[in-house]
Amino acid sequence: MIPSPGFPAHPCDGRVSVGPSWKDAPYPVLVLDPSGAVLDANPPARLLLTDRHGGGGPPDVVPSWLTDAHRSVTDTTGTTPAGPSAAGEIGDRFFEAHPSRLEDGSVMWWLVDGTGRRRAETSLQSVREQARTRALVSSTLLSSLNVPRCAEVAAQLAAEHLADAALVVLPPVGRRYPVTHAVRGGPAVHASRQFDPRAVAGLVEALQGFPPVPTRWIDPGSLPGWVVPKGFDRPVGSVIITPLPGHGVSAGALILLRSSTERAFSPDEEAFARLFAARAGAALSAARLYSEQSAITTTLMRDLLPPTLESLHGVEYAGRYRAASDHERVGGDFYDVHPGADASKETFVVLGDVAGKGLEAAVLTGKIRNTLHALLPLASDHEQVLTLLNGALLSSHHTRFATLVLASVRREGHRVRLRVTSAGHMPPLIIRADGRVEEAATHGTLVGALPSVSVRTAEEVLAPGETCLLYTDGITEARGGPLGDELFGEDRLRQALVECAGMPGDAIVERVQMLAAQWLGRGRHDDMATLAVSAPRTVPTADVVGVGGPHGRNT
Repeated sequence: MIPSPGFPAHPCDGRVSVGPSWKDAPYPVLVLDPSGAVLDANPPARLLLTDRHGGGGPPDVVPSWLTDAHRSVTDTTGTTPAGPSAAGEIGDRFFEAHPSRLEDGSVMWWLVDGTGRRRAETSLQSVREQARTRALVSSTLLSSLNVPRCAEVAAQLAAEHLADAALVVLPPVGRRYPVTHAVRGGPAVHASRQFDPRAVAGLVEALQGFPPVPTRWIDPGSLPGWVVPKGFDRPVGSVIITPLPGHGVSAGALILLRSSTERAFSPDEEAFARLFAARAGAALSAARLYSEQSAITTTLMRDLLPPTLESLHGVEYAGRYRAASDHERVGGDFYDVHPGADASKETFVVLGDVAGKGLEAAVLTGKIRNTLHALLPLASDHEQVLTLLNGALLSSHHTRFATLVLASVRREGHRVRLRVTSAGHMPPLIIRADGRVEEAATHGTLVGALPSVSVRTAEEVLAPGETCLLYTDGITEARGGPLGDELFGEDRLRQALVECAGMPGDAIVERVQMLAAQWLGRGRHDDMATLAVSAPRTVPTADVVGVGGPHGRNT
């Protein structure tokens, strides 16, 4: 502030004498008596007080905020504060009031125009608030890869920070549009609506990803009823409709509503709404892409996952599978059970181990399982099945091989008869009712590596309560123990199976997997698969009577 000629440098100096010099000051200056009446004013002050109501204001009436500040100063004894005692608006401008006590008890008020600084501070605060909102939007929206949840969060954040109500309109599913709407302070609500988007100005363009229609082109009174959500009980004053840009295609549209009692959307708020919509669109697009990929993965994975086993034709089947990595669901180990047409037909069982692990091994696993499924009409001849499978693997682009165990199972009275063939795999172990553990007398060469296969098939009979266990080397080669470097081994497996004599098949496979997991601790491991074929202790009468052939009678 440049002091007027003959005026003290500090306006708060109590020795200021009212003279003609202060009237030349560039700031509005008022002199008020102790009661608050205007004693004098310089030309800028008179012009300000006259123009504060559009040119009709009396020049001797000060604003209420200045009157209150004057009363506070005159009621207080002592030194007048050095800084401004009050601040407020006069017309469309913002002033800070600096008081100076005079000897006669009156107070001179210097009004310093702070409109520019006030607007700059307000703008800075708005920018900071928008930055906080953008950060909140990004962190909140991107934390969810679920499309409905993402739309719910977008609608709630928009209603809280941008408008009084918000609607997220997603691309149509058939003839219906998923719509999520929220009113400030309320929950988000999902709905599926059938409507004509042409009834809302700018909505068709927004859903197609075109730039938003200017707000001034949208008549709030022309909005159809579905746009105004339940709970928004005031007339709509202004509307913003902006696209939700996605990855290459539009992710939907965002509709913002503000009531007629609130100020209309400013150009800055429209620009911020577009920034908000860009982040929301990116999050929705990412969530939709994840959902589509997840659905595709689930569909493709369905045929790779091990089947759920149960009792078939009077024989109990149980299986457990654990992939090499806890975050994976499939790998190189597999098992399948293909039931016979009826109780007189053999059920075809296969358990295999493909070299390697992870997704690449799972792809070859799927090919082997599909090939074996196609060879089911030949399943009674294990050697022929393995020969044909070997040829199919040798002719493929895969360089991996596999080991397999095939079993043909049929109920004969109270007993279960098996024909078991190993192709480069560990022979199955049979848990007898008296606790003995026997190894099936089968062996053979692996498939997918040599021009031909050579196998030997063994025949076994299970008495009631006995189980044949098929397993992969992920069990016996599980490395762990006290020092973490010792294999679980076949001896420990056999000892564990001795203790499982008489147990149901599902309990046996569960215990074997549990013991192997405990032996591993937190160490790395290969895929582990176990499959149990058991002869039940008790058999329903229908299963016994329904068995045909020369062995149909009870034995």
